[in-house]
Order: sequence, then C-alpha cells, then structure tokens
Amino acid sequence: MSEEEMTGTEHAGQIGQLSVVTAVTDGIRVLTLAGEIDHHTGDTLRHALDAPDASRPRVVVDMRQVTFMDSSGINILIAAHQALSEAGGWLRLAAVGESVMRTLTILGVDAVIDCRETLREALAA
Repeated sequence: MSEEEMTGTEHAGQIGQLSVVTAVTDGIRVLTLAGEIDHHTGDTLRHALDAPDASRPRVVVDMRQVTFMDSSGINILIAAHQALSEAGGWLRLAAVGESVMRTLTILGVDAVIDCRETLREALAA
C-alpha cells in the first residue's frame, strides 16, 4: 500500500465519527454530541440515549457540534422521544445547526421533538 493510500485510509477513518459527552444539569441528562450521525455512528447515539436512568427521563441533546445527520439519526431521535414520553419524560434538541435543522423541518421532526435555539433555552423550557 502506498503512503498516499494509507493517508487516505487514515483520513477516511477519522471522518464520520461521533463523540458523546453525558452530564446532568438540574436533574436533566444532557448529551453533547460532536461529529456526524449516520448509520456508522448511530449505535453510539442510541447507546447514549438508552442509558438506563429511570430517575432522569428528561434528556436534552446539545447538537451545536453535529455537522451531519441522516435518516438513521432521525429514527434514533424519534424512537428515544417516544420511549422517554412513555416513561413520563421528554427529549429536547438544543442548538441544532442550520443544515441539520433544515432536514428536521422538511421531515416535520421539529413538530414532534421540541427544538430550542440554545442549550440554556432547552434546559429552562
């Protein structure tokens, strides 16, 4: 394998990653995401949202660092919204970037899941 091919492979391995940092603020679980949400990274988000925590059925997903989301991510968020609602809680999205928000709006997801402009608004709503 040439050096050029190795660099391309290494670069491809770094694209499409998703990191999730979980914190608790005033009894609300806050997931701060960074990267892309797609069929390759969806399990990372699903596991973070599915984390067993019956005492905190309220979740805010801070999406200001999400650069891309496909239908996999949308399906995961809708499933989490339904599960949290059934548990007497809720899911809110905060600081969704323009391109991701456009997709959520076109699909009507913003009418189902509460989307707020900032993390502070999502926590206070």
